[in-house]
Amino acid sequence: MVDNNIAVARASYDAYVAKDRDAMERLVAEDFHFTSPLDNGIDRQTYFERCWPTSYSIEAFSFIHLVAQGNEVFVTYEGKRSDGHRFRNTEILTIRDGKIAAVEVYFGWSLPHDAKPGSFVNPK
Repeated sequence: MVDNNIAVARASYDAYVAKDRDAMERLVAEDFHFTSPLDNGIDRQTYFERCWPTSYSIEAFSFIHLVAQGNEVFVTYEGKRSDGHRFRNTEILTIRDGKIAAVEVYFGWSLPHDAKPGSFVNPK
C-alpha cells in the first residue's frame, strides 16, 4: 500500500507538469477536498476551476521528501515555474483506494530565500 500511495502521489505531480488534466481527473476522488492558505476545503470541481490552471506555469517538481505513512503521503518539493521562479512547498495527500481524497498545502518560500542567511523578512 505504501509504495502504491507514493506512486499515486508521484503520478499527480507528473500529470501537473505534463498539463494532463485527464490523468489528474483519474487520480482525484469524486469527494476530493483541497485546503491551502488560500483555499478552505474546496471541492473537486472548484479545484479544477481554480487551481488546475496553475499547471500551465509549472515546469518541474523536484522531491525533497516523499514519505508515506498509512493512507497519507507527505511531500516536500521544490517547484520551478516557466518564468524561472523557484519555490518550496509541503503537501499532505490523503490516498484512498488508489485515488487522492484530500490535499493540504503549506506554502513555502521563494528560492533563493528572500531573507539573507541568519536574518528574516519583515512583514508588511
